[in-house]
Amino acid sequence: MHKTGLLGLCVPVWNSVRMASSGMNRRDPLANKVALVTASTDGIGFAIARRLAQDGAHVVVSSRKQQNVDQAVSTLQGEGLSVTGTVCHVGKAEDRERLVATTLDINVKAPALMTKAVVPEMEKRGGGSLVIVASIAAFSPSPGFTPYNVSKTALLGLTKTLAIELAPRNIRVNCLAPGLIKTSFSRMQERMKETLQIR
Repeated sequence: MHKTGLLGLCVPVWNSVRMASSGMNRRDPLANKVALVTASTDGIGFAIARRLAQDGAHVVVSSRKQQNVDQAVSTLQGEGLSVTGTVCHVGKAEDRERLVATTLDINVKAPALMTKAVVPEMEKRGGGSLVIVASIAAFSPSPGFTPYNVSKTALLGLTKTLAIELAPRNIRVNCLAPGLIKTSFSRMQERMKETLQIR
């Protein structure tokens, strides 16, 4: 009798997971969903917006500058994706309630206020999902980025609190903590680290 062993048993499971993650077993899993992605005209936010739209969601991208919003919307619509955009600028009085021009307020206060704004709409739809983007800096702080490190650590606490508070309303809350990804922000971080090392 041929023994398949543990590896042999795991192969079918792995293939199933791989197929699911590549979209082979699913078609538009986010159809009839709306995804609002803040700071989503570049870098990680843009990649998230694109993937959500590829999975069938109607995505609303946002940025501080109209030209960035227009470019992101044009690019994604050019790929046949369902996307609209809106400007959210801390310099405008009507937007200042949600976003303010400090790292702590943008990274912590804004997600909290945005959550407060969207939760009632999610409840009307029977539930929803919030995904907060923190950073590996919440676990392994980078020298010279104290406000950023603190703000991303605070997002972990915000996630845990919101997850408990919103679970009874059928709203799921999760947090991502990406490592270093090649974006304009990460290049700025690398230059700052080099400057600190020189000193």
